[in-house]
Parts: sequence; structure tokens; C-alpha cells
Amino acid sequence: MKHILENREYLEDVRDVALSDYPWHRLQDAAILISGATGLIGSLLVDVIMHRNRHGMNCLVVALGRNQERAAERFKPYLGDRNFRFIAHDMNDPLAYDGLAGIDYIVHLASNTHPVAYATEPISTITTNIIGTKNLLDFAALHHARRFVFASSVEIYGENRGDVQQFTESYCGYIDSNTLRAGYPESKRCGEALCRAYAREKGLDVVIPRIPRSYGPTLLATDTKALSQFIHNGVRGESVVLKSPGMQYFSYLYAADTVSGLLKVMFDGFSGEAYNIADEASDIRLKDLAAIIADASETRVVFDLPSEVELAGFSAATTARLDGSKLQALGWRARFSIHDGLRRTIEILKDL
Repeated sequence: MKHILENREYLEDVRDVALSDYPWHRLQDAAILISGATGLIGSLLVDVIMHRNRHGMNCLVVALGRNQERAAERFKPYLGDRNFRFIAHDMNDPLAYDGLAGIDYIVHLASNTHPVAYATEPISTITTNIIGTKNLLDFAALHHARRFVFASSVEIYGENRGDVQQFTESYCGYIDSNTLRAGYPESKRCGEALCRAYAREKGLDVVIPRIPRSYGPTLLATDTKALSQFIHNGVRGESVVLKSPGMQYFSYLYAADTVSGLLKVMFDGFSGEAYNIADEASDIRLKDLAAIIADASETRVVFDLPSEVELAGFSAATTARLDGSKLQALGWRARFSIHDGLRRTIEILKDL
């Protein structure tokens, strides 16, 4: 099986982000800790930083994750590199490792982010977003990290009250907290509140990028989000299975654009502020999304009823579009439309 770093188009994505006009000198001879490093966003972020290191940046990447075997395979090209270190770690445990006192930047991406996990692992979904975040904030405050980046989510906005077309960063919609599904958005809200508390009480420099529904060739096979299932079905040449009428209207983003937006927030975001990473060119209804994937895969869309476990993990939101103008005012722009990003994802995955 081909490694993703052997795919030409994926390497182009990595290079394009790494060549973005950002103040990379801030990472010169620095150290960055990335939790959730083997995930969709984390693994691409690691690749971008390691690509910059090939050109003399000399930034130590400390990657945290729960699965040692997955990390060994995903980061095989970096094993033995003095600028890369993987640490198997459960975020619910305090972080106390020798040699980590000099961490300059912390990017907290670790989280259960797919519906089946919300339904089957509701406790760890909540604790990772609250206890795990507190553990990393404690570490950041103790060792005087320059900046803490908490990856939040579109989910914190809850359900659209019907009064806006897009969510700005100050919007707050309804969440029924007495449901199994509420564990993820409510704990993400609490994680944001913890960040603000540490900023005030401990003087920590914190920024909060809010991540849209992201996709790309770094998708994990275990991801049960509708979009992920659509893509994996398409890559296998199977029918794209839609388990609702598909009228949900959401913001999506190609992973390379999500990572470039996250880096823009890390470098240039104002301390204490939250930023939506979003581009209108990737707003689409679920049924239309399924149709694009089916067309790119030369297959078809079929409808099926969800299982009880799947239903418990589904979001009740029907319209969740993000207003990305605050981040765009800092100079960030997405490169991929939803059509281009989906087709590129399928092409790369078919090659692996």
C-alpha cells in the first residue's frame, strides 16, 4: 500500500500550505506540540511543519496520540528525525514528560469527532474535550508556552434559531443538553470557556480556530461522519448511501485549507479571539454533496435508514453555515471549492 507522502497531489497540498506567506520565523528553532496528531487535521499539520524543516526551520514537532501503531505507520518517514517525536498519550491523563518544558506552541486537536463515537463513547468524548483540554492548559501555563491553540468546532453554535443565514463568532444557538449527542458540542463550549479562564487567571495567550466539517485524503477509515462515509464508499466504487433526505445545509472545507486557516489563526489571530475557518464556496446541501461524490466516483446515490446507534450520533442541526469574514480580514483565503476539494480527495485516496 502506497504511503500518502508518496502521492504527488498530496505533496503539492503540503508544499502549498508550507509556502504560504506566514511568519514562519516564529517557529525557527522552536518547539510545537500537536495533540490528535494522527487525525485528519493533525497529520497534515505535522507534514507541513516537517516540510518547512527540510528548508532549515529546525522546529521540533512533538506529536501526541493514543495509537502507537497508527503513528508508526503514518509518520514512518520521520522516525529517527531529530525534529520529530511521537508520544503515546491519553489526554485524560496529565502531561508530565521530561524534555517537554521548552514547548513554545501547543495545538490541541485531540477529540472524538465522529457520530458513532459520540453515541458509543460518550464519556471519553466529553472528558477529552474538558479534562484533556485542562491538562494541556495546565502544561502550557506551567511551562509558559507562547501560544495555546484550541481547535473548536462548528458544533458549538448549536441549532440555527432561524434568524441568520451564517454564524458569526458571537452567535449562540440552541443545544438540548439532555441528549447523548449533546456531549460533543457542550464539552467543546466548555473547552472554550476553560481557555478564556486560563487566559484571565494564568495570563495564557490563547486563540480559538473553529473548524468546519473538514475532509481530505487524511480522512481516517474509522471516521463515521456522513461525508467521510460518502467518500470512502465512492473510493471503493460503492453506492453513496444517504440516510436522510439530505437537505442539511453546512459549511465544509478541504483539509489543506483548514490547516492553512488554523496556522493563520496561530500566527496572526488576536489573543483571546475565536475565528471561523470557512469559505462560502464550500457551503453545500448534503444531497448535493453526495451527488458530487457519486459523479466523481462514477457510482450513484442511494437512500437507506440509519441504525439506532447512527441516529443517536446524528446532529439535529439543519443549517450550520459559518461566516468566515473575520479570518479573511486577516488575509486568509481558501484555495479549493467543494467540487475541486472532493474530486482531489477521491483521486488521492484511489491512488493509496
